Amino acid sequence: MNDELQAKHHRLCELLRSYGSVLVAYSGGVDSAFLARVAHDTLGAKALSVIADTPSLPRRELADALELGKQFGFPVRVVKTDEFANADYVANPPNRCYFCKHELFETLAPLARAGGFAVIAYGENASDIGDFRPGADAAAKFQARAPLKEAGLTKADIRALSAALGLPTAGKPQMACLSSRIPYGEPVSPEALAMIEAAEYVLWDLGFADVRVRHHRGGANGSVPFARIEVTPADIARFLDGPTRETVVKRFKEIGYQYVTLDLQGYRRGSANEVVASLRDANRHGTRVTV
Repeated sequence: MNDELQAKHHRLCELLRSYGSVLVAYSGGVDSAFLARVAHDTLGAKALSVIADTPSLPRRELADALELGKQFGFPVRVVKTDEFANADYVANPPNRCYFCKHELFETLAPLARAGGFAVIAYGENASDIGDFRPGADAAAKFQARAPLKEAGLTKADIRALSAALGLPTAGKPQMACLSSRIPYGEPVSPEALAMIEAAEYVLWDLGFADVRVRHHRGGANGSVPFARIEVTPADIARFLDGPTRETVVKRFKEIGYQYVTLDLQGYRRGSANEVVASLRDANRHGTRVTV
């Protein structure tokens, strides 16, 4: 570990100590797993990680997150959130993440008060600065802290420090919630999320790592589901291999997809936000467009 990384790690530990006690919004991803581990190492019983059991979190991710807590000795509490009761969330506007995170922090706030935890912390990092993250606005409403960002830790830093701590999440692909696979403006439903989850399991089980199954609906009344698959550009040739392609098509149709397509641009982070960027550009040039 180089001096700069050591300094950032020390800064993070000092921040956590300054809180006195902390409740960590945990998902089992790269950032929150690292934060949960360091919070526990730093504060012991004065740190608690809480994970939301929601249809937008794949079942394997939930199981892995709980197992990680057991493996490294940090306690994890599971809570239920009910974002689907919020019509604004279900409508899936570009700031959908705000309503999801608002529900999360609204659930965590009374837990923190009841448990005597002074601060709620979540896993935003320094690499997220400048990205479209409406969830951060929700966090601000509840005075939730982002110690990774405050300590200047980037995603690369977090992966390097996670590896040094022996966390298996060090090399884990990024995993946004399943709702992010549905284009803005198309309603989010537990049924659609279950289809996406099952479809991505097919790809993971075939050995594809960085994948997204974008869930679209076509036809005159939007009743025909079709999948737009993103794999890394390096994996496109393997995907198009006869047996692999045929397996994917067969399994996706069993899941309920009428059409199965491959995005030739390949997987790229935040592709759903490309629409938001294009709308902003159109509005900036005087053409008013909304989702």
